[in-house]
Amino acid sequence: MQRDARWRSLTVDCAGRAGLKAQRPGLVWLTGLSGSGKSTLADALEQRLHAAGRHTYLLDGDNLRHGLSRDLGFAAEDRSENIRRVGEVSALMVDAGLLTIAALISPFRADRDRVRELLPERFVEVHVSTPLKVCEERDPKGLYRKARAGELKEFTGIDSPFEVPRAAELTIDTSTLSVEEAVDRICNYMAAAGYIDSF
Repeated sequence: MQRDARWRSLTVDCAGRAGLKAQRPGLVWLTGLSGSGKSTLADALEQRLHAAGRHTYLLDGDNLRHGLSRDLGFAAEDRSENIRRVGEVSALMVDAGLLTIAALISPFRADRDRVRELLPERFVEVHVSTPLKVCEERDPKGLYRKARAGELKEFTGIDSPFEVPRAAELTIDTSTLSVEEAVDRICNYMAAAGYIDSF
């Protein structure tokens, strides 16, 4: 941090911004292995919320690698920095009054916990717990095949760990639930927690 950079208090706050949108802002963070269904669920969730008139924004891990984190690789330090950046952007979006959805592998528990600390009462962790075998069978980008062949190093679930959340608000296995059923579960949780009305 620069020595002359001071935090400036702003007159319009999160409550004021959210009030204009008539919603309680928060961050739904989907974490899980590649191919587990995070992006599909995140997109379906945003569609459902958008159709209900909610103000949303979706941060997709792959998309963010094209801009915000295009200078980062996939070593552990780079993965942690990626999550730090996305966490900071997510916090800004929540402060803007948005229901924010983030879909990233985010394999390390400590990184996810740091994002939770940024938004202690506005963070919903969803562990997309689809088994590795199913993710490998799907392998939409051919990454597991490359990892098993030794062409891709430090690949989560193969030669780099995925640390399962200890206290995720929701755990969803897309091998046993349809996309619609999974989105229903997320929306039901969000309604019970006061983020949205039931619909």
